[in-house]
Amino acid sequence: MADKARGPRPPRVEAPRDEAADIGIEARIAAGILLNAALEGRGGLDSALTFREVASLEGPDRAFARAVAMAALRRLGEIDQILDRRLNKAPPLAVRTILRIALAQTLVLETPAFAAVSTAVKLAERDPKTRPYKNLVNAVLRGVGRDGPGLTTAESNLPDWLAARWKATWGEQGLIALALAAREEPPTDLSLKPGTDAAALVAELDGEVLPGGTVRTGRRGDVAGWPGFEEGGWWVQDAAAAVPARLLAPKAGESVIDLCAAPGGKTLQLAASGATVVALDRSENRLKRLHANLERTGLSAEVVALPAEDWEDDRTFDAVLLDAPCTATGTFRRNPEVLRATKPADVAKLADVQHRLLDVAAGRVKPGGRLVYCVCSMEREEGETQIIAFLRRNPAFRTAPAIPGEIGAPDEALTPEGWLRILPSMWTEKGGVDGFFVARLDRVS
Repeated sequence: MADKARGPRPPRVEAPRDEAADIGIEARIAAGILLNAALEGRGGLDSALTFREVASLEGPDRAFARAVAMAALRRLGEIDQILDRRLNKAPPLAVRTILRIALAQTLVLETPAFAAVSTAVKLAERDPKTRPYKNLVNAVLRGVGRDGPGLTTAESNLPDWLAARWKATWGEQGLIALALAAREEPPTDLSLKPGTDAAALVAELDGEVLPGGTVRTGRRGDVAGWPGFEEGGWWVQDAAAAVPARLLAPKAGESVIDLCAAPGGKTLQLAASGATVVALDRSENRLKRLHANLERTGLSAEVVALPAEDWEDDRTFDAVLLDAPCTATGTFRRNPEVLRATKPADVAKLADVQHRLLDVAAGRVKPGGRLVYCVCSMEREEGETQIIAFLRRNPAFRTAPAIPGEIGAPDEALTPEGWLRILPSMWTEKGGVDGFFVARLDRVS
């Protein structure tokens, strides 16, 4: 399986400063840095995007490096299965990184084998630590190209502890479906500001309109140049992430608060309804994106940079949205690094946070008002178990059953209790969705 070596900074293949860079070599170096940074822990990949070796690349090379790293992350278990069959003993991590990056190119991104092998060997030659292994790199990659990768299992791309949990919850076939979803790069989903011409946007982006109104396109990359961006007609938001605000159903003139609001897609939905919106989040830095999108779209909200439990304002609201901090295991299609970064202890730790925030949120709901709780987690402790416990200690609240078709959720996501358990293995014919748990709770008047 994957090499678990760790260090203070992700291992990398260094490029000598006095040697002219080979075409494509620097992008492969950056890909290795991003891959190892992602394996270091949560947030590692985002931090590595600012490293000189990555940030200094031209736009297309930087995009290529990220695409290679993401492909390697999505198929890491399978890539390591292939490598372990051809390696008599584990090589240094720097060598394994070169091999992983090369196989991600040839087996996932369909890079011509001769190009991937050639650059991999050059990478090995450039670093004194990996130079003794250049013949091994060449032999392994040429062997895979000659004989084929052999059989691999999609489940191997999931950490063992998560695979065991998901199998226990959704069965063998459910686990396989989730593992297959984890292999795929997702499309781009857009939420539209009222008044935006969906049909025109679909035509320009070669997309489609999903149930609920989300526009989905296979186009990827920098969205700033896409039609309607500068005019503020839409924002990027996964189709599943758009469901909670629709279930909350804010109306013009109502008072609404979005607790834990950053990065702000749901706040924009609430503001677009005409409601008076307060957006609260503990991270001033993460709120910068919300401020930028509010300005771009011309929408308005009162933005407060404070933890929900520390906000001393005594206002209550017609509608409260709590998108609670969570393990984010449901976002593995877009963020495959979360599967490696999340540890078993994180589930219980975050469940305690969610418990406290739910009680804070309940205190903000007016009599007759409503609360929507959601997490982009696959773990029952962060979803179903939270709501069961909440309803026991808050008898003034009742479940308001969701109607999936009205809010753009897969029909099969509806639970017997009336909640939504959206899985990334749903809507595969449409390109899939992120994993979410969503529940609406109405306060008795």
